[in-house]
Amino acid sequence: MPIPSRLTEYIVAAMVIILAPGPSVLFVIARAIAWGRKTAIYTVAGNVTGAFTLSAVVAVGLGPILSRSELAYHAVQFGGGGYLLYLGVDALRHRRVYASDVTAQGDVSPGAFRSMRDGFWVGALNPKGLVFFAAVVPAFIDRERGDVTAQLILLGGIFAFLAFFCDGAWGLLAGTARAWLATDSSRIEKLRATGGIVMLILGGSVIVGAVVSST
Repeated sequence: MPIPSRLTEYIVAAMVIILAPGPSVLFVIARAIAWGRKTAIYTVAGNVTGAFTLSAVVAVGLGPILSRSELAYHAVQFGGGGYLLYLGVDALRHRRVYASDVTAQGDVSPGAFRSMRDGFWVGALNPKGLVFFAAVVPAFIDRERGDVTAQLILLGGIFAFLAFFCDGAWGLLAGTARAWLATDSSRIEKLRATGGIVMLILGGSVIVGAVVSST
């Protein structure tokens, strides 16, 4: 399997998007606040499995296209960068709604299977993840090394590995400070706003990179 030459740069970009409080992170925090650290970790396990599944589906669908078409390669970057900008604006505009959702999870603690199942679907259907795998990840592959699909799957696996530890840390921290977070929704609002700003920066970076590489 060919190894992309910009692997270190990719890991930095992946860490930025993972640490930004988006749908997956907020879902884990919500579970931690409502039911504690154990439920949060089960949720994280399901979430990263869903994220890797999403990355593999995107890789199989996009890999052959990106390896053949320069136009498609740049179109994916422009479209994905634009959508990241949209997600960033949406996160900032609706941060209060997200905060109220986080603190309203109910009283009945879910079991391990249900926690993993719910986490899986949040990871698999996460729009931030979809845009990252479809628009950001392709920027780090080496088309001249061949087997673009395998490179995309490898990078998706690295993302899932990093996300397990980072999202798990979010869950453990939120589970430990659950009373402090639950008593003031403005703290969750600030987390969501931070995630929105990060997505705006990343979306702008993707578009700038696409412009530079196409000239």
